[in-house]
Amino acid sequence: MSEVTVNTEWLSDCSGCHIAIVDLHEKILNVLQAVKIQRCPVLTDIKGYPHATVGLVSGAIRNEHDRHAAIEMRKCCDIVIAWGSCAVFGGPAGAGNIHTPVEIGRAVYLENKTTTSAAPPSREVSPLESLVSPLDSVIDVDLYLPGCPPHPAFVFEALSALVEGRQPEVNRRSVCAKCKRKMEKTDVSEIKTNSEGFPNADQCFLSQGYSCMGSVTIDRCLAPCPANGVPCTGCAGATMQILTEPNRDIRTEIAERMSRLTKIKREVIVGALERASKSHYSYTMATSMIGNKPTFHIKKWIEDENADYEAGGAA
Repeated sequence: MSEVTVNTEWLSDCSGCHIAIVDLHEKILNVLQAVKIQRCPVLTDIKGYPHATVGLVSGAIRNEHDRHAAIEMRKCCDIVIAWGSCAVFGGPAGAGNIHTPVEIGRAVYLENKTTTSAAPPSREVSPLESLVSPLDSVIDVDLYLPGCPPHPAFVFEALSALVEGRQPEVNRRSVCAKCKRKMEKTDVSEIKTNSEGFPNADQCFLSQGYSCMGSVTIDRCLAPCPANGVPCTGCAGATMQILTEPNRDIRTEIAERMSRLTKIKREVIVGALERASKSHYSYTMATSMIGNKPTFHIKKWIEDENADYEAGGAA
């Protein structure tokens, strides 16, 4: 087999996906014996885009630099992997789609108490595009590997499969499949925030009134958060059922399950999830599979929440 060469690129994200390579620990030795890493922003000083067998692209398309880099990676790589939830779905940067670039610039640079400059970025900084979008909105993608970052087990499997010339082994399970907590009917009558109380370690968060997203999130993490007492935040992105079925929605699916497990009314749960919609949709709102759903009205939910807040303050 000819040598497998790898290029990586880092668009608008936090660098966590690149750090996930290091998290392979001793398995990275197996990878490095089988592949040659060429372009990698955190390891090499190569500025160009040499030809490569595989391209790992992390991050969302947020500005002109991201678009240019994505196109160059597509030109030079035989196989392109959308690497991490930002590349696959748009990630947390997708929250920028609720606001205009002018509003964001004003809030970050001109009216922010933590900044000292009274001017927006110079021309040397690539300007923001009007919308945040996933990688496949700009180039063709051959393989999707969501996660924030993807668990090292999934990273290793994807790279090993490509080296061995086979299809990666993937599943469509939700995070709940790896969670050992038990779903039980309870008498819980109020929704709790994640900062309230100490959840029972053996019982499903939904049964206790906590808004856990494990049942609507694809497993690319092996459920470490629920195992350590933290409700799932949906960082690996929505399940295929949510993404592909027009009338299935994150908030209504969670509300349906929680209302069956507790005494909390379904509409109360839906309303609470809408008020926290920036959090519950933070990883996926930039993808058209969520953003274009007929059930997705995040701007209205935010406006309603602001109106309720102002009315409460006036009272």
